[in-house]
Amino acid sequence: MGLIPSSLIEVRRTNGKGRGVYARAFIAEGTIIERAPVVVIPAVEIDENPYDTVLTRYCFQWGRDTVALVLGYGSLYNHSYRPNAYYRDRRPRVKEFIALRDIAPGEEITINYNGSPQDQSDVGFTTRDE
Repeated sequence: MGLIPSSLIEVRRTNGKGRGVYARAFIAEGTIIERAPVVVIPAVEIDENPYDTVLTRYCFQWGRDTVALVLGYGSLYNHSYRPNAYYRDRRPRVKEFIALRDIAPGEEITINYNGSPQDQSDVGFTTRDE
């Protein structure tokens, strides 16, 4: 499976969040929005002081004792407890982002950082949709 950048999305500034991923065109429910390669990093390399490192803010859990920096736009999707997309891990070292529902052009694409779209567990920071 080749990894080709998606023409469906773009990165824009997001008020109060820095950057975010936005739909450039209509995205139908179930569409794979992006397939992004990941760089797997031993967790100990960023866990020394996780709240004081920039890298920590952009990593996902990836197996036991490792985290993943997702390339492409993968590490720029913002969190929501009411996301319009979700992610799943694929091998070898790929993360897919999929539309949970239809997404309109110009709409920000969000994911639940807990992994499951329904998981309301604390993610360690305040979000606008709490």
